[in-house]
This record gives sequence, structure tokens and C-alpha cells, in this order.
Amino acid sequence: MPETSPMPETSEPGPQVEPLGVELLPTGHPGVDTGLARLEALDGVPAEAHVAVYEDVHQRLADTLAALDQE
Repeated sequence: MPETSPMPETSEPGPQVEPLGVELLPTGHPGVDTGLARLEALDGVPAEAHVAVYEDVHQRLADTLAALDQE
């Protein structure tokens, strides 16, 4: 089996990612506002890095909703 060489690494930067500039308005509920504030971390970040943040925000909001059911 012939040996293959790894793909060469490039030092070229990826495409520029512009901030979306979406303003997050406070909801008045601390748990929801904290979860939504995590979305600000996505501004200017390539889309492939968004999944982990979306999953974290989803979990935080689900936990907040579950806590409301306990009240």
C-alpha cells in the first residue's frame, strides 16, 4: 500500500467573519438572560464553532424551564 503524505498546512487565514450585530434584549429572568448572553460569544466566530455554544445555551434554557416546573 503506497504511503500518503499528510495534507500541507497553510498559514493563510480563513475567511473574515463579520459580527452579526444582533442586540440581545434582557428578558427579566436571570437564568434566561444568562443563557442568552452566551450567544454573544458567537459574534465574529466561524459557523462550525457555533454548535457547542448552541448546545450549551439549549441546556441552560432547558434547565431553567425544568426549574420553573419545580416551583
